[in-house]
Amino acid sequence: MATKKTETEKAAAKKAPVKKSAPAKKATAAKKTVAKKTVAKKPAAKKPVAKKTVKKATAAEAAAAKPVKKVSAARAKAKAERPVPAGIPGRKERRGVVVSDAMDKTIVIRIDAVRKHDRYGKVVRRSSKLHVHDEQNSAGVGDLVRVVETRPLSASKRWRLLEILEKAK
Repeated sequence: MATKKTETEKAAAKKAPVKKSAPAKKATAAKKTVAKKTVAKKPAAKKPVAKKTVKKATAAEAAAAKPVKKVSAARAKAKAERPVPAGIPGRKERRGVVVSDAMDKTIVIRIDAVRKHDRYGKVVRRSSKLHVHDEQNSAGVGDLVRVVETRPLSASKRWRLLEILEKAK
């Protein structure tokens, strides 16, 4: 004997989700991936970009392009008159004040560096000491001297006295 379903039961049966078996789920998922593959568009081919040629400036053009630093006539004249012993090419030169001349043929100089801190803007003063070879023992404490880098002369000496710029008072 068949039972008759009421209209409410029929409506509830229509709304209830139908459970699919595992093979049916896989088949549905496979159909979706196939559909996605066919729908996917091929990327448009990129057009080759023409390379820009950059003209390199000659040495004369580069020198002309640099801004010229203005120097007063009096300062330029004083600099030209001042005798400056030629340094040695490829060697470092430093200027410093003699802080000790107690050793034989050796002086100790202090090189002061004043810089503004990059982040905080505070003026930071630093100094370093160098042992310098002075062949004639001519420099005294307080003298302003110019030194040049040289081969190692002892365990601590790597610098040689080039000239005394200013004698101490």
